[in-house]
Amino acid sequence: MTVTIYIPRDSGALALGADRVARAIGEEAQARGRQVRIVRNGSRGLYWLEPMVEVETEKGRLAYGPVKPSDVPSLFDGDFLSGGAHPLFLGRPEEIPFLKRQTRLTFARCGITDPVSLSDYEAHEGLKGLRNALSMTPQEIIGEVTESGLRGRGGAGFPTGIKWKTVQDQPPGQKYIVCNADEGDSGTFSDRMIMEGDPFVLIEGMVIAGIAVGATRGYIYLRSEYPVTHRILEEAIAAARQAGVLGGSVLGSQYAFDIEVRVGAGAYVCGEETALLDSLQGKRGQVRAKPPLPAIEGLFGRPTVVNNVISLATVPVILDRGGAFYRDFGMGRSRGTIPIQLAGNVKRGGLFEAAFGLTLGELVEDIGGGTASGRPVRAVQVGGPLGAYFPPALFDTPFDYEAFAEKDGLIGHAGIVVFDDTVDMLKQARFAMEFCAVESCGKCTPCRVGSTRGVEVLDRLKNNIEPERQIEIVTDLCNTMKFGSLCALGGFTPYPVLSALRHFPEDFRPHPVREAAE
Repeated sequence: MTVTIYIPRDSGALALGADRVARAIGEEAQARGRQVRIVRNGSRGLYWLEPMVEVETEKGRLAYGPVKPSDVPSLFDGDFLSGGAHPLFLGRPEEIPFLKRQTRLTFARCGITDPVSLSDYEAHEGLKGLRNALSMTPQEIIGEVTESGLRGRGGAGFPTGIKWKTVQDQPPGQKYIVCNADEGDSGTFSDRMIMEGDPFVLIEGMVIAGIAVGATRGYIYLRSEYPVTHRILEEAIAAARQAGVLGGSVLGSQYAFDIEVRVGAGAYVCGEETALLDSLQGKRGQVRAKPPLPAIEGLFGRPTVVNNVISLATVPVILDRGGAFYRDFGMGRSRGTIPIQLAGNVKRGGLFEAAFGLTLGELVEDIGGGTASGRPVRAVQVGGPLGAYFPPALFDTPFDYEAFAEKDGLIGHAGIVVFDDTVDMLKQARFAMEFCAVESCGKCTPCRVGSTRGVEVLDRLKNNIEPERQIEIVTDLCNTMKFGSLCALGGFTPYPVLSALRHFPEDFRPHPVREAAE
C-alpha cells in the first residue's frame, strides 16, 4: 500500500531543512521497501514545528515535528507511516492548540492541499466563489464585497468594495487588476505563505475582481527575494490556463482574464501603489502625488485596481459564503479575519488567522507564548519597520484598525515583532530613520532629508551631546515627516521613533548603570 506523506515546500520550511527531510524520507522508504508518495504542500504556519511532516493514515492526517534528517530512521522504526508513537508525534494538526484556536477562512486550505494541483484545490471547495460570481452581475459582486466590510489587508485599511466600484464606474475600455505582492515589512510572511501554499485562491480572487470591474488582465508584482514563490505561481498560473480558469473564456463564460507575474528589484518604496505601478511599467519606482488615483488613472494610464495579496485571496470565500457571513466576524469597522504574523523573540512564531478583536496581550503572551529567550517582553512592534512600539502597558489594545489608531499605532500588514527586556529602544528608533533614509525614493524633501538628519540627531543623542536639545529636534523632524511626506514611507517613519520616545524615555537619556553593564 502506498502511503501519502506531506512535507512543505514553503520557503520558511525550506530554510529549516524541509528539502533534506524529504530526500531522507524518500531514500529511507526505498531502502526499507516501503511505497510512499511525497506531496510538497504549503506550511500550516507553525514555524517553531517546521519541518512538520504529515502522514495520511486510517486515523486521518497525523503530524510529526520538527523533523530533522537524522530523525528519519527512528520515525520509520516507530512506524510513523501508520501513525506510530514517537517523541516528535504531534497528533492531528487541527487539534494542536495554536491551530485549533484559529478561524481560518483565507488560509483554510494552506498546508492541506498540493499547491499546484487544481483538482486538489477544487476538491477542497476551490472555485466555488468564481462560479458564483459568473452567475452574478458585476454590480452584485461588488455589492457582496462591500457588504463584507473587507478592507485593504496591505495596511491602508481602505474599503475594497469602494475601490472596485470606482474602477467599475470608469468608462469602458482597458482596465487592470494589480496584485501588490511586494511584501517587504519585517516580520511579515502571510502573502508569501498564501502564494506558496494556496496560489489558486489568489488567482481566483483576481479573476473575480476582473469580472467585477471589467478588467481583462492582471499582474502580480512580486518581490525578487521570493524565488520559490515565483516558481509556484508560474506553475499554478499555467495549470489555471490549461483548465480554462484563465484565458479568453473564463470557465466557458463571456469573460476573458489572464495573469502575468512581474518581479520587482527589491525597493521597499515599491510597496506604495503609485511607485509600484511605475516600476511595473519599467520606470524608476517613485511615488507620485494623488490625485489622480490609480483607480482612475493607473497602470499605463488606465483605471486600475491595486489590492494586496490577502485582500484578493479573501474575495473567493466572500463570494462563496456571502458578504454577510464574512461581515459577522470581527469588531467595529474591522470586519472578517486577519492573518496575524508572530515573529521576533517569540516562543511560538507563526501565522495566526483570527477575527479582529483579540488583544495584543493575548496574541503575544498566550498564543505566542511570550519570548523565546524566556525573558520578560519589553516591547512589540506592530505593522512592520514603520509601526509603533507598544509596551506591555498597552497589551489590552484590541487588534482593530481604529483601536490601534487611537493609541498612535498601526496594524499595517499585521506583523508583530517581539522584543525582550534586553532591547535598546534608542537603537531601534535610529534603525527606523536609517531604514527610511536607505529606502526613500528621494522625491520629497521631508522623507529624503528628514530621515538622514534623524540618523545624525539620534547619533548625537547616543553620544550624550545636548540630549534634551536632540530630543526636541528629532520630535520636530518627526512632525515634519509625518505631515509633509508624499507617501507612507516618510509619513509613518515617525511612528516607531515617537512611540519609542514616549514609552521608553529612559533609553534616550544618559544611563550610567546601563552603560557600565555594557
